[in-house]
Amino acid sequence: MKIGALEAGGTKMVCAAGDEYGRVTAERQFPTETPETTLPQILAFFQEQGIEALGIGCFGPVDLRKDSPSYGSITSTPKRDWQNCRIVPYFQEALTIPVGFDTDVNASMLGELFFGAAKGLTDCLYLTVGTGIGAGILSGGQLVHGLLHPEAGHVLVQKRPEDPYTGHCPYHPSCLEGLASGPALEDRWGKPAAALPPDHPAWIWEADYLGQALTGYIFTLSPQRMILGGGVMNQPQLFPLIRQRVKELLGGYLQAKELENLDTFIVPPACGGRQGILGCLRLGYGARQEG
Repeated sequence: MKIGALEAGGTKMVCAAGDEYGRVTAERQFPTETPETTLPQILAFFQEQGIEALGIGCFGPVDLRKDSPSYGSITSTPKRDWQNCRIVPYFQEALTIPVGFDTDVNASMLGELFFGAAKGLTDCLYLTVGTGIGAGILSGGQLVHGLLHPEAGHVLVQKRPEDPYTGHCPYHPSCLEGLASGPALEDRWGKPAAALPPDHPAWIWEADYLGQALTGYIFTLSPQRMILGGGVMNQPQLFPLIRQRVKELLGGYLQAKELENLDTFIVPPACGGRQGILGCLRLGYGARQEG
């Protein structure tokens, strides 16, 4: 089946054509400017490909409730030009094909489920740590939506006493995204994450905040594995620090064989950065199957 995939990010839009088996035949990127500028470029790409279905994994917040008048829209995003953008109706009306829609992190979770580190699992969490922080959650073999959709980057964490930073999030002074996202690291330390040396104290603090959040997710979601992606996680020294902090915070309370070796429980993505676009292909395939 010829499927279109749109990984709609706050900085760039990645478009691809491929099939449900993850084989990509064409790909293009466009900067995320305004809907009026960017969406017609994406539409032209998909029209050239002759796709039969489209899957969209989108930055948010988004409306995933199919009975809602604003279903398929980007809602209260900080990117003001994209607030209330009806992204799904735009492509449905122009292409007249089924469109699958979910959050960008749920799309990445789906990519890892079919092609990566979550294969064979029923309960898993994919956390992206980059410009923002968000989680795609698989529970009982299904992606979690709930009231709206999980906003796991905005869970509150206990701020380190020596941390003077007021937080990057305009809504919460001590949420995970506000204290541990890429922009928060750069604001606090004066350099982007990639420019900080491996022995910089930033990584101890980062591991503390991420470890607190992951421990909370373990207690509430009981995942079989946790996959950490995003630009900030491209630091080899960070995974061992996070695993150690999670071990400390769990305190031996939970007894499960998966937790005996955190090296295989808290892992990087296995799709080589392609989990988002691969998940979007599966979203499109699912929409086509639903009819």
